[in-house]
Amino acid sequence: MLKIGYPNCYGIDVHKTFIVAVIAITDNHGITSYHRKRFSTFTNGLMQLRDWLEYYSCFDVCMGSNGKYWIPVFNILEESCNICLAHPKYVKAIPGKKTDEKDAQWIADLFKHDLVASSFIPPLKIRQLRDLFRYRMKLTQLQVSEKNRYQNCLTWSNLQIASVVSYVFGKSAQKIIQSILDHPEKKPNIEQLVHKRMKDKVMALEIAVEGDVTPEQAEKIRVIKAH
Repeated sequence: MLKIGYPNCYGIDVHKTFIVAVIAITDNHGITSYHRKRFSTFTNGLMQLRDWLEYYSCFDVCMGSNGKYWIPVFNILEESCNICLAHPKYVKAIPGKKTDEKDAQWIADLFKHDLVASSFIPPLKIRQLRDLFRYRMKLTQLQVSEKNRYQNCLTWSNLQIASVVSYVFGKSAQKIIQSILDHPEKKPNIEQLVHKRMKDKVMALEIAVEGDVTPEQAEKIRVIKAH
């Protein structure tokens, strides 16, 4: 007979709009009784879940980390419960006549025998910091992608500025490109646009900008810069 690790625990089957909770209460004789209930994933529904669990003095919970749907549940129960967040493959029910209630009961049964490994969930402040850091990484990656598109437009237009200057997004290079966008019919006055430290590159830049920027590529460059 398997050892009972949590005599009073519950399993949660999490979905987008609702959750199914099953409380498993095991007595001294090893007999388990179950209490089942369905709740909305709206905040008031999750508050009702918390109150329902407190009514049964049940503070040990196990649920699968399905997508992002577990996060609101975790946020509400974090302070009052000991939460085991499990990878879905560890709590997946045996294929067959599955229902949400059976899935939740299966999770509760696994958890009451302490057969589920919990994922590490950092404290709230760390989670918030990690979320901001991940967003910052996404923005940085987007910026790099846009810069690559920008340089691709220059290549399509045969503006070989990147072959002369070390950084095409520097002030001098950007002044040259902006002058070409503003006055496509005129050849830019390179000597007036570049920094004095780049005077030795004026001739090379004059040759490098002898390209042909089509209206479509010019508009694309403007959109990329704005983005």
